[in-house]
Amino acid sequence: MSAGEDDLARRLGTGDAVVIGLSSMVGAGVFAAFAPAAAVAGAGLLVGLAVAGLVAWCNATASAQLAAQYPTSGGTYVYGRERLGAWPGFLAGWSFVVGKTASCAAMALTFAAYAAPPGWQRPSAALAVLALAAVNYVGVTRTAAVARVIVTVVVLVLLLAVTVGVGTADRDLAVLVPTELSWFGVLQSAGLLFFAFAGYARVATLGEEVRDPERVIPRAILTALGLTLVLYALVGGTVLLALGPERLAASAAPVAEAVAGTWLAPLVRVAAALAALGALLALLAGIGRTSLAMARNGDLPGWLAAVHPRFRVPHRAEVVLAVVGAVLVLVVDLREAIGFSSFGVLLYYAVANAAAFTQPRHRRRSPRLLQVLGVVGCLVLAASLPPTAVAGGVVVLLAGAGYRYGRGRRASRR
Repeated sequence: MSAGEDDLARRLGTGDAVVIGLSSMVGAGVFAAFAPAAAVAGAGLLVGLAVAGLVAWCNATASAQLAAQYPTSGGTYVYGRERLGAWPGFLAGWSFVVGKTASCAAMALTFAAYAAPPGWQRPSAALAVLALAAVNYVGVTRTAAVARVIVTVVVLVLLLAVTVGVGTADRDLAVLVPTELSWFGVLQSAGLLFFAFAGYARVATLGEEVRDPERVIPRAILTALGLTLVLYALVGGTVLLALGPERLAASAAPVAEAVAGTWLAPLVRVAAALAALGALLALLAGIGRTSLAMARNGDLPGWLAAVHPRFRVPHRAEVVLAVVGAVLVLVVDLREAIGFSSFGVLLYYAVANAAAFTQPRHRRRSPRLLQVLGVVGCLVLAASLPPTAVAGGVVVLLAGAGYRYGRGRRASRR
């Protein structure tokens, strides 16, 4: 795409892209998702984590090879349109925008739970959405700079938490091995834990702003995911060892509780708040760019396709997103937001795997078997989520499809 008036500037290198991917994953998920996973799977949550990681790896390989071929804003929305057709592309884009808007609410609420006093948590969450939307508004290079600082602090604190939590735990390592295993519970926990992984392809949605995208994007996606998989396995094992399955399932802040009474506990709470802000920052950037791509193709109102003449960002899309996100945090529940977000994002990646399956041999970076496994895995995990999340997701998807169908009918009459 030529560097025209409506194009975004290519400013991000490999390091910035990896950091944005890490900050999208090492966010509220690692501090919030282990508790609901333990509630449905007990000690089997580590098996669920492995399943979620496997599905995430399949999705990442698909996203990486697609992003190398289509280095433009929009991620799987663009890939679905190019490889499968307009309707699959719309399904992916709509699922992403809706699911990730729910993720924004979850990230903001997690921040507020750690940083705000009782009674002020929801207003603080809304303020966080608006403030970070303002950071994105003035340019993606500032997004990358802030993300680099946040992810460095959070990873260091998590590694310290692993060290201290394991050192102070009074349980035997046998607690890490489930005595009874419900495979439905494991799958449901994997679907919930997928919420914590789903930021790895945020780099792909920024494809129009990455330098040398064919080389940088695949490398950044797989590097960020691999690092996060290792970190999550360490943290998940630590909180399970320190708290046990029952106490973990009831915990509102499991990582902080795992190091309670030590010098590290206050730092963990600060890191949790920073992690949530870092993930929220990257989420806002990714959703804005996908909305831009959908508006360019007429799948969202065309006025959302505007790019700011100075800051080179989709400013109208980001303003709308900020308002919607600020309203959501005033009415949604954190655990419901996690389930609803996972449902939308799993459908998004199912389309990504299907699109990657159709790529010709010279564009492929992984065997087609991974894409088949990715599609099946995404659909199984989506179906295994809590019924309220599945029902809500289906209703919102039908509403989006109805909007697109109605718009097409009106256009055909004209």
